[in-house]
Amino acid sequence: MNAFHKLLGGAVLALVLGGGLAAPAMAQKLDNSKNGPATTVSTATDIDFGDDSSEWAKDGECDDPRFTGTGSAAETLDADIRKDATDCKAAFEAGTVTLKDAGSTTTTATTTTTTTTAAIDFGDDSSEWAKDGECDDPRFIGTGSAAETLDADIRKDATDCKAAFDAGTVTLKDAGAATPTATTTTTTAAIDFGDDSSEWAKDGECDDPRFTGTGSAAELLDADIGKDATDCKAAYDAGTVTFAGDDAPAVATAEIDFGDNSSEWANDGECDDPRFSGTGSASETFDVDIRKDAADCKAAYDAGTVTFNGGTSVADIDYGDDTSQWAKDGECDDPRFSGTGVADELLDVDTAHDATDCRAAVAAGTATFNGSASTTPVAAFDYGSDWSKWANDGECDDLRFTGEGTDKKLLTDDLYGDATDCKTLEAAGKVTIRKVYTPEYVAGAPYDSSHIDFGDNTSDYANDERCDDPRFEGPAAASVLLESDEMHDSADCKAAYEAGTLILSSES
Repeated sequence: MNAFHKLLGGAVLALVLGGGLAAPAMAQKLDNSKNGPATTVSTATDIDFGDDSSEWAKDGECDDPRFTGTGSAAETLDADIRKDATDCKAAFEAGTVTLKDAGSTTTTATTTTTTTTAAIDFGDDSSEWAKDGECDDPRFIGTGSAAETLDADIRKDATDCKAAFDAGTVTLKDAGAATPTATTTTTTAAIDFGDDSSEWAKDGECDDPRFTGTGSAAELLDADIGKDATDCKAAYDAGTVTFAGDDAPAVATAEIDFGDNSSEWANDGECDDPRFSGTGSASETFDVDIRKDAADCKAAYDAGTVTFNGGTSVADIDYGDDTSQWAKDGECDDPRFSGTGVADELLDVDTAHDATDCRAAVAAGTATFNGSASTTPVAAFDYGSDWSKWANDGECDDLRFTGEGTDKKLLTDDLYGDATDCKTLEAAGKVTIRKVYTPEYVAGAPYDSSHIDFGDNTSDYANDERCDDPRFEGPAAASVLLESDEMHDSADCKAAYEAGTLILSSES
C-alpha cells in the first residue's frame, strides 16, 4: 500500500469514527419494529426510568429506546435513554411497553447495576484523553461519548466510560462483541507488555519504566518501554510491580536534549558539552560544543559520571544592546542563538542587538548561545491557510501544534488548514509549534541516530520514503501508523530522523 492510499485510509477512518458516533443524534429515530424481543422485568420499581428531560417527554408515548411495544414511539434516539420517565413508567405499568434487553441497556436495582458494570472490561486510563469527562472508547455510544473516537482507545478510558455507563449516557454498541465473557478476562489483558528486545530482557527483574515496585530494576531507561515483556508480566502477575500507565513520568535522560555528534571531539570517550560536569567530562570544554557530543555525554550521564548543569554554561555572554527593530518583543532575534525562544527569521544585522529578549530566553532555557558566529537564517514557518472545515472555530486543528489551545483530536487532514486560529493562539501563548515542524529543527540536520534501535525493514510499507514506525512523529511520518510496524521500517525512519524530518515521540 502506497503513502497515498494510507493517507486516504486515515481520512476515511477519521470520518467513519467521527461520523459514526454523531449519527444517532442526527439521524431519524429508529423504527422499533426492527428491535429484538423483550426481556421481562418484574416490577416498575426495578427500573431506573430516569427523568423527563427529553424533548418529547410527557407527550403520551415512551421515547426511551430501551423499551418496545405499542406504547412506545415509532422512532427513538439513544439520546433519550432515561429521559422520558413519566411516559415510559405509565406505559410500562399499563403493559403497553416492555424492556427490550434489561441486561445491556438498563440500570435496575443496585445489585443488577453492579452485575452489569462488572461484566464489562473497561480497561485502564492510558488513553491520551482519559479522565477528560467524556468516554473515548469506541465500543460505547451515547451523549456521554466523545464526538470522535479511535480504535487505539479501546479499553483505554476506563474512568470516563464507566462513569458515563453508570450514568446512562453511554451504552455498548455491540454488547455481544465488546463484552468479555465472565471470569475469562484477566487484569493483564489491558496491558501491552510489548516484546523482549531489551538488552536486559529475561534477567529476572522488570526493566520497563512504566512499572514500579520491588520487582522493578533499580535503573530504568525510556529505551526499554515495552521491551521486557516476560519479566514485567511475571512480576505484575506476582504482585511485585504495579503498572503506572503508558503516560508514566519519563526518566531524567528523556528530558535532556543531548544534540548530535558533530563536535570535533565527539566519540572520544569523554563528554565535551559544557552543560555537563563530573569525572566523565573533558577537562576543557567550549561553548561551540553545546549539544554536539551526544553519544559521549549520554553514556557518561547514564553511567553517573557527569551531571547536567542546565541549558547553557555560558556565564558572561555579551548580549549587546536593544537597538534591534525587534528588541523587547518577547523572542530573541539575535542570530547567534537558537531554540524555541528564538525568532523564526534571523538577520545578521540584529547580532548583539536584542539583549533583553535573548538574556531572558537563555535564563528560561529556551535559547542556546552558539558562539560569536551567526547561525544561518532559516525560512519562516508556513502557517498555511484556512481551508480546514474547522478553521476559525477558536481552536487550532493543525497537528503541527501542541498546547491547551489545540483541538482534542488532531488529524493529518487538517495540516496547514487552520492558519488564523493557530497563529492567533500561538501569539496568545496557548499553542506552540511542535519542535520537529519548526524550520530551525530541519535546518539543524544532519542529526545523529546512533542511540536509536530502528529495528529491521520488514514492514509492508518499507522503502516508501515515509516512516511507518509509530514511535516517530514529524512531516516524514506516514499518516496512518500501525503498532505492527513498530521497529520494522528502519531504512525510511533512519533517513528521515537524520534529515530532521522526524523525531521520536519521546523526544518531542
